[in-house]
Amino acid sequence: MIEVVCGVIYNEHGQVLICRRAKHKSLAGYWEFPGGKIETDELPEQSLSRELLEELGMEVSVQDFITEVLHKYEDFAIKLVAYRCAFISASYILSDHDQYNWVYPQELVNFELAAADIPVAEILMGK
Repeated sequence: MIEVVCGVIYNEHGQVLICRRAKHKSLAGYWEFPGGKIETDELPEQSLSRELLEELGMEVSVQDFITEVLHKYEDFAIKLVAYRCAFISASYILSDHDQYNWVYPQELVNFELAAADIPVAEILMGK
């Protein structure tokens, strides 16, 4: 079981950030809420801040816990912990993704999300 944290990052317009996984990564082409693996001796909130800085050159204010999702993919299983975040700044230098997009929560249905991210999106859409 891989422990992963993701950020539901809101901008000043009420949009959330989603990123598309690059061709060289597992789950390539799927959209997700950005984040990454929780390292040993790290709190999820610390991991999230570190991962966003490493992967997107992004600073956020980690706010509150949204949900936890357990999902088994074909080759691995993850525990995804989602936190609401407020956007501060970003350079948008992409390392694990090839695209990013700011979308309104109701627009998430128009994107092919990674399976573990779907329950998070459903919460945001009020489903």
